Amino acid sequence: MQKRTNQLSSAGHHLQWDDVRYFLTLARLGSLSAAAKALDVEHSTVARRIDSLEQSLGIRLFDRLPKGWSLTHEGDLLTKHAQRIEDEAQAFSRAVLGASSLRGTVRLSAPPVLASHFLVPRMAAIRSQWRNIDLHVIGESRDANLVRGEADLAIRLVRPSAPGLTARRIGELGYGAYAAHGYTTRRAEEWEFLGYDDSLRHVPQQKWIEQVAGERPFALRTNDLASLLQAARTGLGIAALPHFLAAGDNALAPLPAAGRPAARPLWLVMHPDVKRSPRVRLVADMLIALVDDMKSLLSDGTH
Repeated sequence: MQKRTNQLSSAGHHLQWDDVRYFLTLARLGSLSAAAKALDVEHSTVARRIDSLEQSLGIRLFDRLPKGWSLTHEGDLLTKHAQRIEDEAQAFSRAVLGASSLRGTVRLSAPPVLASHFLVPRMAAIRSQWRNIDLHVIGESRDANLVRGEADLAIRLVRPSAPGLTARRIGELGYGAYAAHGYTTRRAEEWEFLGYDDSLRHVPQQKWIEQVAGERPFALRTNDLASLLQAARTGLGIAALPHFLAAGDNALAPLPAAGRPAARPLWLVMHPDVKRSPRVRLVADMLIALVDDMKSLLSDGTH
C-alpha cells in the first residue's frame, strides 16, 4: 500500500495541466471524436494521452464502450478536482491578461452575420486605433464560455445568466419584413415566407414573422441568417431580417405595412478579471463607440 501511495505522489508531482485538460474534455463530451475536435487534435492523440495519464496515475479513468468513453467511479470522483484545477488555470490566464499591455491578442465572439457584415467592416475602418492588437473575431451562434477563456469579449442578443460575468447593454438590434423588389405586387394571399427552423422558432423575430404569415406557407426554413438573406434577395419569399443587413441592400425592399417586432438588446459581455486588461478594455471601448455611432442603422435601418 505504501508503494502505491508513493507511486501516486510521484505521478501527481509530474502531472501536467494538459493532462487534466484532455481528461476533462473527454469526460464532458464522452467520445474521442468530439474531444479531438474540441482540442483540435487527432482522436488517436486523445486516446494516447488518456492511456498515458491512466498509467501514470495507476487508475482507470474511463471504460471504453462501443458507443463512447464512460467515466469509471474513480474517474467521476476526480472530475471535481480537475474542474478546480481548470478554474485556477483560467483565473491565472485572466490575471496575466489583466497585467498585460496594449499589445497582444483579443478574442471577440459574436453572432456570425453581425460579425461578418457589421463588425468586421467597421473595425477595419478604424484599424489605426488597434494597430498593435491581434484581433480574433469568432462568428458563432452558441455562447462562448468566457469563464473557460474561449473568448475575451462577447456580443450577445440575450443577457448572460452564467454567474461571474459582467454585461453592459450597448444598443439594440431592430428587425423588419423584407422581400425582393416587386415581390409584393402579387396578391397578398399568394405571399410565401422565409423563417428559422424548429431550433430557433423561439426567437422574437421568428415568432413575429409567423404572426405576419398567419396561414400562409413558409417556402423555406433554416437555422442560418445568411441563407434567409439570400433567399429573400432572390425572390423566394418574405423574411424578418435585421435592418443593418437589409435596409441598405439594393435587392430588397421593406414591407412597412407589416410593422416590426420589438428590438433585441445588444449586450457586451466579459469576465471581470479580463476587464482589467488594457487591450481588452480598448477593444471593448471601440465596440461601444461603434455601436453607438451606428445606433440608428442597427435599430431602424436609417443612417
